[in-house]
Amino acid sequence: MSDTSNASPFTGGLFIKTYGCQMNEYDSDRMAKLLEKTYGLEAVEMPEQADMLILNTCSVREKAQEKVFDELGRWKKWKAEKPNRVIAVGGCVASQEGEEIRKRSPVVDVIFGPQTLHRLPAMIDEALSMRAEAAQDKKFKKRAVIDISFPEIEKFDNLAAPESNGVSAFVSVMEGCSKYCTFCVVPYTRGEEFSRPFADVMAEIETLAEQGVREVNLLGQNVNAYRGVMPDGEIADLAVLIHAVRAVEGIDRIRYTTSHPNEMTQSLIDCYAEVPELVSHLHLPIQSGADRVLAMMKRNHMAIEYKATIRKIKKLRPNLSLSGDFIIGFPGETCDDFKETLALVKELNYDRSFSFIYSPRPGTPAASLPDDVEMHTKKRRLQALQDLLNEQTAAISKSMEGSVQRVLVESLSRNSTTEVSGRTENNRVVNFEGSPELIGQFVDVEIIEAYANSLKGKLVATPEAKKFAQRQYYAV
Repeated sequence: MSDTSNASPFTGGLFIKTYGCQMNEYDSDRMAKLLEKTYGLEAVEMPEQADMLILNTCSVREKAQEKVFDELGRWKKWKAEKPNRVIAVGGCVASQEGEEIRKRSPVVDVIFGPQTLHRLPAMIDEALSMRAEAAQDKKFKKRAVIDISFPEIEKFDNLAAPESNGVSAFVSVMEGCSKYCTFCVVPYTRGEEFSRPFADVMAEIETLAEQGVREVNLLGQNVNAYRGVMPDGEIADLAVLIHAVRAVEGIDRIRYTTSHPNEMTQSLIDCYAEVPELVSHLHLPIQSGADRVLAMMKRNHMAIEYKATIRKIKKLRPNLSLSGDFIIGFPGETCDDFKETLALVKELNYDRSFSFIYSPRPGTPAASLPDDVEMHTKKRRLQALQDLLNEQTAAISKSMEGSVQRVLVESLSRNSTTEVSGRTENNRVVNFEGSPELIGQFVDVEIIEAYANSLKGKLVATPEAKKFAQRQYYAV
């Protein structure tokens, strides 16, 4: 691995374009820190300013591969202008299409999977070495360095120490998935489920807390399947981990995402009664409200079981905010199936959720099914679902007017120099007048107006608010 004590081969910066989920955002952040430590590379805003360009890809959505090749086509001209630039492709598309990328895009120097990002410096050094050899020997044919293997936990053992970028942080606790839903490519691109050791996760969270983090979001493709080995050899599930995290000094809010309904154990449900730091918000994908479609998707649960889980949690947290994922137009979905999805959404009153049209992912079982739902039908159904979800989201935001919400102040507001911005438990952005000294604190805020994408608030009379008032910003 390179060392910053030696002269860095790069004089420019680093540009990472990230597609997809929060897990990819987490990976990109760790990549950036690793490459800054190794080569002194600092992030730049525009790709043409960078010496190193990285695509961190996601293959969940439709035409993911085409988007990658389109982006590489744009980057090709910058490589021609400055041949010493290094271009790397990582993430799930790299894992799935590594050899195809190497064949179709000669401009790419490094190809790595989600579990080999920690090997980036060694791979970059190898690519630079090959480049130097090719410059000296015209017969030498340079090819992209590729590593899309699944070394599992090794990745976390070799990444740079966690560093806080604010008062809220993502912490990856497990990766991969062993559910093998027929539509999903994750088991093939990120591998089977594996959990980080309990002590490693806790050490990262304690380090972040020391740096001022007040909220952690525990991440995993199937995070409630977490089964981490503890120092005594016992196994900690997500409920045990959540109880441990709440005891970390400074951590006063806990989230987790994304979950599978079959992993909502009673011990995890009980956390909603036992752990006040756990937010009253749950993202629990169901994909369809029709049992027939759920069976074809191999979700291994029925809609009634899903609804029973939500009822159990709402009994403990009546104000629970629920979001989910929905796939529209899965092969064989009928009009009646779609109506069952709409009925489920109405009954459970979902908040902000993700919905998209089914598209076959290469290598998945569903890809071999006849895609017999017409595209115009898929689009019509998707619009109907999104209209309903947007209506519910707007109604929930409107219902928050006049309520007092606990808000973690994260930053100055982009709207005004006298305002700060934070988030509620149900992940709403709230802007309100306040001092920068409030950043990193939890405060009570009365919601006075709901907008399309944010809320307007007023600081409630707390000790922090009184200090603020004494500075004559406004009277409490």
